[in-house]
Amino acid sequence: MTDIFANTSRRQFLAGTLAAAGACSLGFAADKKPAPKIRLGLATYTWGKDWDIPTLIKNLPRAGVFGVELRTSLKWAHKVELNLNAKQRAEVKKRFADSPVELVALACSERMDSPDPAKLKKAIVSAKAHIKLSHDVGSKSLRIFPNTFHKNVPREKTIAQIARAADEIGAYAAKLGQQVDLEAHGPAGELPTMAAIMKLVKQPTVRVRLNSDSRDIKGKGFDANFNMVKNHLAKTIHIHNLKSDFPYQRQCELLVASGWEGWVLMENSNKVPDRVEAIIEQRKIWETLMANATKAQK
Repeated sequence: MTDIFANTSRRQFLAGTLAAAGACSLGFAADKKPAPKIRLGLATYTWGKDWDIPTLIKNLPRAGVFGVELRTSLKWAHKVELNLNAKQRAEVKKRFADSPVELVALACSERMDSPDPAKLKKAIVSAKAHIKLSHDVGSKSLRIFPNTFHKNVPREKTIAQIARAADEIGAYAAKLGQQVDLEAHGPAGELPTMAAIMKLVKQPTVRVRLNSDSRDIKGKGFDANFNMVKNHLAKTIHIHNLKSDFPYQRQCELLVASGWEGWVLMENSNKVPDRVEAIIEQRKIWETLMANATKAQK
């Protein structure tokens, strides 16, 4: 599988990773393994799009980050796509299993909102195929979208359709021990709408993924919107630039207070001169937010 993996031995990889980790001020002592219930990872949508698997496994520990979500359907450098055969999928799984980096999730771009029955069926079939891919490469969940409302289609009809589609995908996911992360994305991704969708969803494998978007603050405000979906949260969350004005501190406080456990995945898109350094900067901000949130609960 030379098109995906560099010819780097595991011994060489581990030596390089440990040396890099020791050189960085990550806050992790060599004899103290961190086991936080809320962990920080990277979504490869932008910052990781041109990093192949060996590069991801090298760069993320250097930045003190040990989880990753791989974006599919966009021909990114890591090349974890539906066209991988069984042997290649097993190689991806082993590569991550033999590394400090956990393959947390895959993210496809399928949307469950189309009023065209043929397009909807195609999206569901594709999502199921990505669930199988997620299982085969050792990931735990797949991200899908709700995603929008359509002219001349009642909102209630679209909400019900999204719930039915998510249920169908969720039933398939249950057979493979997978989760379906329905991301709060697009006009149909406002948290009150996500709560309405989840009232109709029957499969426990289907959960809501927060997307840390300005939509989360609309209406009655962030706290009220969060509380609408807190009992349906997936084990993954997307965050963006932590230096933005989104209420990340409050989000951390609510997550800690609710007892949520899972991966907070950076989906940053701003251009930076050095992405490893940028990830380190974001990690340090996030660690401060989490420390403050933890203190607030004491």
